[in-house]
Amino acid sequence: MRVLLIGANGYLGRFVADRLLADPAVQLTALGRGDDADVRFDLASGSPGALTRFLDAVHPGVVINCAGATRGGARDLTRHNTVAVATVCEALRRSGCGARLVQIGCGAEYGPSQPGSSTAEDAVPRPGGPYGVSKLAATELVLGSGLDAVVLRVFSPAGPGTPAGSPLGRLAEAMRRAMQSGDGELKLTGLGAQRDFVDVRDVARAVHAASLSAAQGVINIGSGRAVRLRDAAAILARVAGYGGALHELDGPPGPLRPTIGHPRSDPDHATHAAHASAHTAHAVHSTHTAHAAPVAYPDGCGSWQQADVRTARDRLGWRPRINLEESLGDIWMEAACRI
Repeated sequence: MRVLLIGANGYLGRFVADRLLADPAVQLTALGRGDDADVRFDLASGSPGALTRFLDAVHPGVVINCAGATRGGARDLTRHNTVAVATVCEALRRSGCGARLVQIGCGAEYGPSQPGSSTAEDAVPRPGGPYGVSKLAATELVLGSGLDAVVLRVFSPAGPGTPAGSPLGRLAEAMRRAMQSGDGELKLTGLGAQRDFVDVRDVARAVHAASLSAAQGVINIGSGRAVRLRDAAAILARVAGYGGALHELDGPPGPLRPTIGHPRSDPDHATHAAHASAHTAHAVHSTHTAHAAPVAYPDGCGSWQQADVRTARDRLGWRPRINLEESLGDIWMEAACRI
C-alpha cells in the first residue's frame, strides 16, 4: 500500500510516519514544506492542479493529512487548516488515483461541553475560538467532498515531542526551572481545565488503523476520561521527583493532589485510566520562590472536555494503551534534557 503523508514533520505527523514505516506493507512518501520532505509542497499556497499532477504520478492508495497550524491569527489558521484541506480535497477529486483520505481533526471543533459529559460524534460542534472554527471548516469540506474519507477528531495529545509552548509543555518547563534554581515552591495558574489527554503514539496507531479501514465520517480519538490539569501537575511533580510545594494561585486552597476521575459508565475504559498515587510532594524549605507560571488551555473549549470513544473501538478496533503517567514521564524526560 502506497501512502502519501502530509505533515510528516509535525508533532503528530512524526509519530504517524514512524508507525507507518514500521509496517512492511506500507510504501511511504512524505509531502511537506520542509527540506527533508520527499516532495516539497505548501498546501496553503500551492494549486490543486499541481497537487493533482503529483497524485497521478505517485498514485497513492491512502492520503493522510497531519498538516496544519495550532497558533496564529484567524487568517493564518484559515490558510493552513481550511484552505489547505480544500486544496487536498479538490486535488483528490481531480486525480485518477482514487485514494482514501484520512484527515486529522481536533476536539476543539466541538467547543465547550457540559461538565461530566462525554462528547460523541453526533454532538453539534460549537467551536469557541478561531482554531476550532478553522478545523471544523476543514472537516465539513472533507465530509462534503464525496471522497472515501474519514476525519479523526483528536482530543488533547500528550507524550514525547509535546511542544514546549503547549500547556503540558509549559508546565514541565516551569518545573524544570524550579528544580534547576532550587525553588521550594512553584506557583501555577490556569489549572482548572479538565481535558481528555491521549498519547501521540496511540494517535498514530489510530491513524494507521483508519488508513486500513473502510470507516467514513468522524471518529473521536481520546482516552475517554477527563483529567484536571492540576492533577496532571501533581503527577508530573511526582514523576520528576520535584520535592517542592505546588500552589495554584487561582484554584481551590490546599495542595495539588492527583484525582483522575469522572469515568464514563463503560467498563472498557476502566483499564485505560491514568491511575496515579494520591501522594503529593511535601514542601521543601527554601529561600527561593518561583514566579507564577500560566499553563491555561486557550483552545476555546471551556472547563471540560471528555471524548466518547466507542466509535473508535467499534469501527477501528482501537483503544488507547498508554496512560497519562507514562505520557507525562516522556514529557518530563525531554524537558529535563533541555539546556
